[in-house]
Amino acid sequence: MIFRELILENFGPYLGRHLINLRPEKDEQSCPIILFGGMNGGGKTTIMDAIRLALYGQRAQCSTRGNLGYGEFLSQCVNNQTAQPETTRIELVIEHIREGQWVDLRIVRTWTKKEPKDLLGILEGDWPDTALANAWDEYIETLLPLGISNLFLFDGEQVKELAEQETPPQSVVEAIQALLGLELAERLSTDLEVLVSRKRKALASGSQLADLNKIEEHLQQDQQTEIATKQELEKLQIILQKTQKNYQDSLNRFRIEGGKLAAERSQLEAQKTELESNVENQRDSLRQMAAGSLPLALITPLLEQAQKQAEEELKVQKAKVTIETIQQRDQRLLSFLESLAIEEGNIQEIQTFLSRDNQELNQAVINSKLNFLGLEEEGLQSLNTFLENELPIEEKLLQQSVTKLQSLQEYIESLERQLAIAASPEDYQKLEEALKESQQSLFQAKNNYESAQKKLEDIQKNISKIKKQLEHYSEQVLERKNNQHVIESVAKVQHTLKEFKERLTLKKLNKLEREVTECFRYLLHKSNLIHRVSINTQDYSLSLFDPLGILVPKHRLSAGEKQLLSISFLWGLARVSGRNLPIAIDTPLGRLDSSHRTNLVERYFPTASHQVILLSTDTEITEEQVQRLRQQGAIAKEYLLRYNSTDRCTSIESGYFW
Repeated sequence: MIFRELILENFGPYLGRHLINLRPEKDEQSCPIILFGGMNGGGKTTIMDAIRLALYGQRAQCSTRGNLGYGEFLSQCVNNQTAQPETTRIELVIEHIREGQWVDLRIVRTWTKKEPKDLLGILEGDWPDTALANAWDEYIETLLPLGISNLFLFDGEQVKELAEQETPPQSVVEAIQALLGLELAERLSTDLEVLVSRKRKALASGSQLADLNKIEEHLQQDQQTEIATKQELEKLQIILQKTQKNYQDSLNRFRIEGGKLAAERSQLEAQKTELESNVENQRDSLRQMAAGSLPLALITPLLEQAQKQAEEELKVQKAKVTIETIQQRDQRLLSFLESLAIEEGNIQEIQTFLSRDNQELNQAVINSKLNFLGLEEEGLQSLNTFLENELPIEEKLLQQSVTKLQSLQEYIESLERQLAIAASPEDYQKLEEALKESQQSLFQAKNNYESAQKKLEDIQKNISKIKKQLEHYSEQVLERKNNQHVIESVAKVQHTLKEFKERLTLKKLNKLEREVTECFRYLLHKSNLIHRVSINTQDYSLSLFDPLGILVPKHRLSAGEKQLLSISFLWGLARVSGRNLPIAIDTPLGRLDSSHRTNLVERYFPTASHQVILLSTDTEITEEQVQRLRQQGAIAKEYLLRYNSTDRCTSIESGYFW
């Protein structure tokens, strides 16, 4: 089936006539996506409601209907700017295959604000089909049954609610059973029970019939009670989930607003006192260092200059001693040369050379710095030891002490900040009372839910007991052969039907598990997280297993991953059903992060169905993502819903936000 065209006239925020081409084709090429862009309140959900209303009329599950009567709902759907006699109109053109041929059907619903009762018309091609209009509710059930419509026409909020629940709600369970064909076996079982009831009445005498009617009356009452209890249990489950969320919010608020820190105040204050004592000890250690030789580190440059001066003075002293020794040696040398009868001129040259050399040595001593320290060799050695060894060690110890002191002070400041944000005794008492109250509400909700579960179990046991009484009644009292044969045969058929349903359920769910697993792993960017998705045959809840076969708790998934799991569930159902139906999604991306959004945009939307209608805000399908869809050739049509706050009307333009 394909939605080919949608016409809105004076419906919701759409004043006047608006024609929307929904055919999933572009340049005669098949492209699945019809993309609508619009801000919140711009009319996206109205388009989804219009499709539902056109298909199902009074039975449509529209977003804004709530508990309104159908006439009152239609009246509210009329555009506020519409003049009194003007008509509100919805037209939806669908294509589907009938007897091997494509058939066009135009569904037309019209009404006015003065007379809020819709008139339904069905046109096949250009010809009205009154007979089909009269039997439309039955006919649409063969194309897109109402029970499964929410699995093909859904919104992001619906996916969000489905993701947050451990087990699907009853409405989704019934849709799943219908989609997989499991309700046929249940319907046949019910029909067989009706047949057996008729046969018992035909066989029974007057008194037996009265007893039989009484037993069946009890059975009917218990079955009605069972239905009511299931509905009550579903409501209590919603209340339980809300109270669990309220309790978690109270617990988070208790922690965030300082309740936990207030409860630990005494421990924090004791830690602060101990740290302050350590700080004081560290400061005493610094004072002791300051009382020793450490302050000399402040004049390290002067000490280094003194070290150099002392070294120079010692060199000068050694030079003086050396000069005297050399002069004495020179005298001895000259005396020795005279004894060797060397020429006077040569001796004179040698004496001149020695005199000049001694003069240079004396000049070097004269040019040296003044000798004002008078430091001996031993004193210089002590100064060298202090500068090279003792002072660096003391400076290192000082740095370590200062670092430790800073760390202690930072820790104290951290404790002071924690104590500052810790709730006051009055606020702490309020937080504690709110937490206890939410905890008590959660306890009460759990008790109510468990009581309802126990009540349902008791009722179901009683129903089973009554059914056994009826079986016993039919076996022991009603002996007429022909009808008795029917009753006995039905019992066998019921047993076979039960086994058939179980096997069919396993077969369908095994296939569904494979499809859901494949879809989820395809959409999930962490492909090694989940290896298999298992579906419970009783309540259709999902269990996840990693590659080692270990159960992965659902709460370990992020909110976005849970939404992807829900979408995979819906996608898998659509694939297993074998129904070639369009998919429409309102606000499709919800709380998904960027990587999950990319996977959904690139992998799910282009392949979810042959026709995918997306209704998105500018923050969901962004400029980058719409460009990717365009590059894939997945978008057939793009529309922008632009709301004019002055006129309070929405116009439909070609194109998207970008």
